[in-house]
Amino acid sequence: VEPLKAKCLPGSLCDLVANMLDCADCYPSGEDSYHKMSEVRDDLQMMLEKPTIYLYDQDMGRLSITGLQPGGTVFGRNAQLSTIKDTYRRSVSGGSEMVIISGASGSGKSLLGHEFEKHVLAGGGIFLSGKFDQLQQGTPFSALASAFNVYCGILLEDSGPSSIVGELASNLRSSLGRDVHHLTKLIPNLAIILGPATSPINRNEDCDNAQKRLQYLLCQFVDVISSTFSAPVTLFLDDLQWADAASIEAVNHLLTAASLAHDERFFFLGCCRKGEINEGHPVRKLLKNVERSSVGCTNIKLDLMDEHTINT
Repeated sequence: VEPLKAKCLPGSLCDLVANMLDCADCYPSGEDSYHKMSEVRDDLQMMLEKPTIYLYDQDMGRLSITGLQPGGTVFGRNAQLSTIKDTYRRSVSGGSEMVIISGASGSGKSLLGHEFEKHVLAGGGIFLSGKFDQLQQGTPFSALASAFNVYCGILLEDSGPSSIVGELASNLRSSLGRDVHHLTKLIPNLAIILGPATSPINRNEDCDNAQKRLQYLLCQFVDVISSTFSAPVTLFLDDLQWADAASIEAVNHLLTAASLAHDERFFFLGCCRKGEINEGHPVRKLLKNVERSSVGCTNIKLDLMDEHTINT
């Protein structure tokens, strides 16, 4: 398996292949040897579902965003990465753009998105990243809340009690007023940024109105962080096949607002599994709305890499 290791494949995957080869040659290596294909399947499934634990070597740094990177880029996906970068450049120039990556499970959609993250951060952009969960489909804004909360946590960790965090808090209060408190219920780390001056609001509203208000406030939040840091904002949402309607409607508002206000720079990148966005899915509605607007939309379809690509 040395040729596989030379191509920077994770050690656990190389060990799995070596184990299979030993078994095929009738040289079992002890208790950990595979005795039937279902055991191989189970190990591969664990690597797919929890790659940071079971797939990547623990001394490779920030494994969840590295991927297979011979030559400093995602293995076998150079053309697709270049397409995303070109689309992003158009959005930074003042347009409103989105990219949807679709493909089978294990085709490298998420890794491609996280490789693009490096490009955004290297250029001084803001990158928000969230992931929908099949078990949280009934929870509105779950992935968006996670993306914003992680970003606020990074701000606190990197900046501490710096003036820029204080400026962000001041700008949010100025732009959103007391309504900013509604965002703190969704984004706990934002409450830390704003400090104890944020007062609670007691207001009884039905669910539909509450969701519409949060959609508006999230759009305002993106506008404020973009203007505060003078940087374009990228939102990356993974596993769109499990997205809730409220979250996708918020993305629609963000794209529409950016397309109407030429000074706003917003880019949306989403990943979904092939064949799981049916006609009634919220993402399908988003795509139809985008077609009727001035928002640019690029679709990237990833196929599983063939033997020639892997061996090149």
